Amino acid sequence: MARIVFPVTLAGVLLLTLLPARFLPDFGTAVSLYDDKLHHAIAFAVLAALGSLGWPEHKAKLVVVLAFTGAAIEVLQGSQLIGRDLDGFDWVADCAGMACGLTIAGWTKRRVGRRVGGLP
Repeated sequence: MARIVFPVTLAGVLLLTLLPARFLPDFGTAVSLYDDKLHHAIAFAVLAALGSLGWPEHKAKLVVVLAFTGAAIEVLQGSQLIGRDLDGFDWVADCAGMACGLTIAGWTKRRVGRRVGGLP
């Protein structure tokens, strides 16, 4: 299931993060500086958790791809075409979110593994 939900979620994250600034009010997104960092962290936590659950044998590749994706988003947001701000701290929030997502996925796998194996 995670292998299906991951690309859909990634597409949604890319759409929202690369949407030109002039369209943001149409989506009701008037975000403050801290909300923006929180949104980045949550989005990348979800992506990392889904990716880790979907492809557990490729966590290192997942981290590299998501880190590159976060950096590319920031570079593109800084372009005149999109009209948003390039902010390196957004990338830091992305990476922090990835760490949280990988941790949550690890906890989830251990808990499910215990239940399947018959342990409490």
